[in-house]
Amino acid sequence: MLLFPRASCLRASQCKRNSGSLFVRFNSAYASDHFAQLASRPTSVHQIYQSLSTDPYVNLSIEHFLLQHAPPESSILFLYINKPCVVIGRNQNPWLETNLRKLHNDRESTDNINDDAVFVRRRSGGGAVFHDTGNLNYSVISPRTTFTRDKHAEMMVRALHRVGAVNTRVNDRHDIVMSTDQVRKISGSAFKLTRFRALHHGTCLLDSPNIDILGSFLRSPAREYIKAKGVESVRSPVANVSSSMSDAPAQFSIQAVIASVMEEFAQLYQASPDAVRRAQRAHAAEPELYAGENWVAGAVGDYEADTVPEIKKGLDELRSLEWKYTQTPQFTFSTYPIEEDPRERSALPPSLPSSTRVFLRFKHGSIIESCISTSDDPSLAAEQASRVHEALNGRNLHELRLSHWTDILLSRLSADEEPDKVRELASFIASQFGCS
Repeated sequence: MLLFPRASCLRASQCKRNSGSLFVRFNSAYASDHFAQLASRPTSVHQIYQSLSTDPYVNLSIEHFLLQHAPPESSILFLYINKPCVVIGRNQNPWLETNLRKLHNDRESTDNINDDAVFVRRRSGGGAVFHDTGNLNYSVISPRTTFTRDKHAEMMVRALHRVGAVNTRVNDRHDIVMSTDQVRKISGSAFKLTRFRALHHGTCLLDSPNIDILGSFLRSPAREYIKAKGVESVRSPVANVSSSMSDAPAQFSIQAVIASVMEEFAQLYQASPDAVRRAQRAHAAEPELYAGENWVAGAVGDYEADTVPEIKKGLDELRSLEWKYTQTPQFTFSTYPIEEDPRERSALPPSLPSSTRVFLRFKHGSIIESCISTSDDPSLAAEQASRVHEALNGRNLHELRLSHWTDILLSRLSADEEPDKVRELASFIASQFGCS
């Protein structure tokens, strides 16, 4: 289907004479409903977008669409800022990597999300990160044949140097760090490689208002009890780029960093100056797209997520509880040392019987083995564990609330234990998994 521009502007600088004939290149504006066509157009080899949405599910779904549908030889820059959220890697464990009690409880309702930070599982690997309005997310999609793991992190460092953050560099873990009183991390990366394409996306802590508390979102209360397969995050001290620029000649601005990143991307991939100019104005104009002979640039966001079927499908998947929780690799939760996890544990709360033991094994977020007991008599403890396992076997962890744990344990342990003690045990287990 042909694309019909909403408007065309022809300037003297866009015309040139070639062998006696006049060559005209149009720089045209298009409505947002042409995004899918423009992004997948074979000649759109350079694409620069800034998202007007702060929804992490929307932005990751647009990014995934571009990875799947843009021309195989294209190079794409996609910049976005998310509302507060915790984003974990595809092969990570949310009960290990996050404090689910501090996040929006999507296990009770997916409607009416309030201002609480949300939990997201992305499609790429890597570790868990906290996003908010002071964090810039950058995504570069390029041919796999030209991809290296430091290429776009170095691009970001050059962009930061442009705005005065000259104490930033890429370390040997492909992260961007800033040297002040000590070396602090300001950006982490994750990657997704397909047969022909490479996706590199990363964070950049520019001016986060939550810099002093973001670690609390990534600190699981169950960490000392969980042994997990999959990728575990590496904790590092972090800082805002703005914190080292109080003496800079110009006032620090996130939009200035965005403009700088676009300039560096254009230099790296020889993109048209017109594409950069149009992309840099995306934040100030209505959500409109512009296209030249070999480029597309402009603003995208919620409209594309609502109207492009492939993006909406990806959005629905990312929001689903099955994707967020049952993708979790196998793991165990044990309050005492076991062969596969011999670490010493802290003492359990004094309100619990001293003989309390809790062991759970999960596969795809579902309970496949358990041993929960309170008796100090081995035979009675085995009977308790057997009764409890009958009720827990096959249950999805993300579906269990405090009330479920309480009902199950009361019905299976109360004959042998004081009900108040059983309720305390249910409350302890639920608190470890962020249940309410």
